[in-house]
Amino acid sequence: MKKQLSDKVINRLTLYHCILNDYINKNEEIISSGQIASLLKIDDSQVRKDINLLNNSGKSRVGYNVKELKKSIESTLGFEKHKRAYIIGAGNLGMALANYGNFANYGLNIVSLFDNDEKKIGKEINNKKILDVKELPRYVWQHYIDIAILTVPAQYAQTTADFLVNAGIKHIWNFTPVVLSVPYNVQVWNENLMGNFLQFTYDLN
Repeated sequence: MKKQLSDKVINRLTLYHCILNDYINKNEEIISSGQIASLLKIDDSQVRKDINLLNNSGKSRVGYNVKELKKSIESTLGFEKHKRAYIIGAGNLGMALANYGNFANYGLNIVSLFDNDEKKIGKEINNKKILDVKELPRYVWQHYIDIAILTVPAQYAQTTADFLVNAGIKHIWNFTPVVLSVPYNVQVWNENLMGNFLQFTYDLN
């Protein structure tokens, strides 16, 4: 049975995963909960509590095997199950996401980008072709796609989301600053870049 984890736990586990990758690159075999906590400036007990949610045999007082803990996180969060995605909007943000090579490590395969700019259509970004957005419904029909990554300008966000829903998309990763209205059977994850920035800088005010 799949474990139900809160968004905060999932976020911390992905940060632990980044630390573990760094340790592997440094050929470090053991890591303690205290080392993880120190790097993230959080309480050691929180790290141990999170790791206890995983199927991991490490001991907090002895340390955790880095590779085993990394694998446990990947198994729990579903990294091993690959998801296919389209980027909708080949602007600066869309192209930056297409160029980001680390998504594959987390099971996300960005297949193509879609745009309505004739000057961009047909070009390639990081071996991913930019296609005419009018062709999207046909591609969704022919190729199973899990996620649409929405990076269009704010004024086109809702109409584009409607278009995606009508094309059969059930999961939208929304990078626009717009709260989308979608049917109950469509899931939206909002990437609130400005909200994250304001949380970070709140203490500076």
